[in-house]
Amino acid sequence: MLVTDARIIWNNLKGIVCVYKPAGMKVSRVRRTIINKVCTELNEMECRPPVKHVYISGNPSEKLSIEVKPNLADDPLVVGRRYSYNDLLCSWSNYLGQFTSGILILGLKGGTSTAKYIRENKSTRAYRIKGMFGLATEDYSKDGRVVEKTTYKHVKQIHLEKLLSYMQAIHQKTMFELCGVDIQSQTAYELATQGLIRPATSKTPLIYGIKCIDFKLPEFTIEIQCINEYEMYLKSLIHDIGMKMNSSAHCISLQCIRHSYFTLDHALLHRQWNLQNILKNMEQCAKIIAEHEHIVFQKNAALQRG
Repeated sequence: MLVTDARIIWNNLKGIVCVYKPAGMKVSRVRRTIINKVCTELNEMECRPPVKHVYISGNPSEKLSIEVKPNLADDPLVVGRRYSYNDLLCSWSNYLGQFTSGILILGLKGGTSTAKYIRENKSTRAYRIKGMFGLATEDYSKDGRVVEKTTYKHVKQIHLEKLLSYMQAIHQKTMFELCGVDIQSQTAYELATQGLIRPATSKTPLIYGIKCIDFKLPEFTIEIQCINEYEMYLKSLIHDIGMKMNSSAHCISLQCIRHSYFTLDHALLHRQWNLQNILKNMEQCAKIIAEHEHIVFQKNAALQRG
């Protein structure tokens, strides 16, 4: 049954939403668009009528008349629309740079605490990054000023894959070093069996996995699973790959394809950003979180029994 009462929808509008942020759009603009869209559609629905006000008139020494009328001070024409931009709390769980597209998690109203929990839980993210050999730019992206041109035909896929394996091994070693553990020790083995090792600090980018999924010179595409990353770091990674391949490279596109347990299949596209889709997506996200917490609980119980 389709609910048309704005008050009911407003009271149930609390949770997290998974949307797809287009490249070139700032996170702040996505947030502003979502809030304005929700408030606009709520105001177009059946809203709360003005509160009643008791009017007493007449001569106190004689008979008084009492009337109950709508309070004009509460009329939308006086106080404005029932739902405004500042009424809806909204915060993001992961920040994507302007050049980056992909999954963005937003918490609405009471869902801001859930978004904060996901953010502070140091969840890993996965990216699909496309680069191009032969050109180096000032800001490592396709829109930057070209600072160097090089040859690239000597670059082979097998050489790129070896480099990526080496980079992954270096980062795995760094993970244990940040924990103060020797990678060859029994303690390191026990840490590894408990799951992903997360650094105590949120300022150190770490790569858990990196691989080449497409190689068609001069372009190539890699997928990376990481934590504590930021846009410039990922773009500079493509630049470093170009240098280590005795060439140069810049980033063509940068897409977040997974954040925590949310994937592209869960994300609302720009054209789907409306109230009804947001409500459906909120329910879907709640189920995903509940299912994930159930799996974590089962794993923890199994570890305790073991």
